Amino acid sequence: MSTPDQTNSDFITVAKVGAIPEGEGQSFQVGDRLVAVFLKDGQYFAIDDLCPHMGASLGAGYLDDEGVVTCPWHAWRFCVRNGKWADNPRLAVDTFEVRIEGDGIQVRLTRADESGRDKDTLSD
Repeated sequence: MSTPDQTNSDFITVAKVGAIPEGEGQSFQVGDRLVAVFLKDGQYFAIDDLCPHMGASLGAGYLDDEGVVTCPWHAWRFCVRNGKWADNPRLAVDTFEVRIEGDGIQVRLTRADESGRDKDTLSD
């Protein structure tokens, strides 16, 4: 279960460091969103967990050596670094900032829009 970070309410602790194996992902409920968190080359990445095609969990997908996750239902592929669909980069899933605080993996449910300002994704 997610718990709010007391020092910065924008970040939510989703798991402990080490809970996600290298080269894999897991899904977490963060507020009203399902978020997939991946560990690739020692760095954590978070994207919207729901594939826009038919709603499958991207956190359950296969993560390749290039950092592209394949949806387990119909093989749509998304880059975990920027959320872009590998077959048509005009389509993307939301990405979220991740940080390590102590032994916790934390996700921030806002993202920067094209202008660099934070956009509240909970209202999307």
